[in-house]
Amino acid sequence: MIRAYKFLMRPTVGQQIALGEMLLDHCSLYNGALQERRDAYRHTSKTSIKYGQQSAQLKDIRAFDPERQGRWSFSSQQATLRRLDKAMQAFFRRVKAGRTPGYPRFRGANWFDTVDFPKDGDGCRWDSTPHDPVTRVRLQGVGHVKVHRHRPVVGKVKTVSVKREGRTWFVVLTAEQPQPEPLPRTGSVVGIDLGIANFLADSGGGFVPNPRHGRSAAAQLEAAQQTLARFPRVRRDKRTANHRRAVEKVAKLHGRVRRQRLDHAHKTALALVREHDVIAHEDLKIRNMSKIPAPRPDPDRPGSFLPNGAAAKAGLNRSIADAGWGVFLAILNAKAESAGREVMAVDPRNTSRRCPECGHTAKENRPTQEKFHCVSCGHTAHADTVGALNVLRAGLVRREAQPA
Repeated sequence: MIRAYKFLMRPTVGQQIALGEMLLDHCSLYNGALQERRDAYRHTSKTSIKYGQQSAQLKDIRAFDPERQGRWSFSSQQATLRRLDKAMQAFFRRVKAGRTPGYPRFRGANWFDTVDFPKDGDGCRWDSTPHDPVTRVRLQGVGHVKVHRHRPVVGKVKTVSVKREGRTWFVVLTAEQPQPEPLPRTGSVVGIDLGIANFLADSGGGFVPNPRHGRSAAAQLEAAQQTLARFPRVRRDKRTANHRRAVEKVAKLHGRVRRQRLDHAHKTALALVREHDVIAHEDLKIRNMSKIPAPRPDPDRPGSFLPNGAAAKAGLNRSIADAGWGVFLAILNAKAESAGREVMAVDPRNTSRRCPECGHTAKENRPTQEKFHCVSCGHTAHADTVGALNVLRAGLVRREAQPA
């Protein structure tokens, strides 16, 4: 299996400058290759340029500009061109599917923050000073950069990536390692119901509170964004020192919320994987759940619109995004695979309206957001717990129906 590791880098001042130049030059290569594809397609011949053609030009580009493009790893530049090719292929794939995708855009200096090295030892070297207790990664054109390795890397390192987040630099490794030993069986199965009031309710009656990290930081974010909005929209190199500090503060607050959300998702998923052999959850279509409501034209007044609940839906969408269900489910599946656990996704329809005692399904069974009261048999419980019970039963039915 392939596992990723992310470590903090501690570059010197000179190495930080070199890393920034590396990102700028790869960004320039990406934008130049995109411009070439656009110009070729706009020509009357409708020429289509592929990755192989652009990769073959790298040798001449490096010879023409040895001070910039010639400094960096040839393989990393090929990886940048592959990234563009992947974006173009995804664009045409969505066009063929009948969707209306946006054409791949040029990357600004602040929107290009990663350089990939496809192979350890080709333009980069992980643990380049094994005789030294301090771990370092060697990058062509940059040198040996100190790394804070907070945990051991198991397996053979396959790829190395350098990523910038604000003013902080990270190295991301992918390592190939054998499948780990599964955790001991516990004999426990559980169904979970994801929500807003509570982040998670399980079929055993337990609840995981919703930390609402985004709401907790909303006041600070609002103040920081208001400060940033006072500055005019100018190019990155035209910003004043105060403008740059305002940008960095907003990015820092968003980064902190993102890390808090990830930390909560990891801890919650790890607890479930350790305690249960089978975990069933709703197969949520989060993108559909957070769609903006369609406008309602007023038939009596052309050009006017009736209220459509957009303000309330915006608040709900914000809460859904703050909960981070998609991130949590991705982490849960990854941890379950490593631990030898089973994760089942079931149809979410009527899971909170069906009585777990008599099976009666009706909208009236859920009079409020939290309360479940069956109008047929009188069973009463928390609505989220009822949903988790129905999810568990549907998951076990699907599990039994699967071929051995």
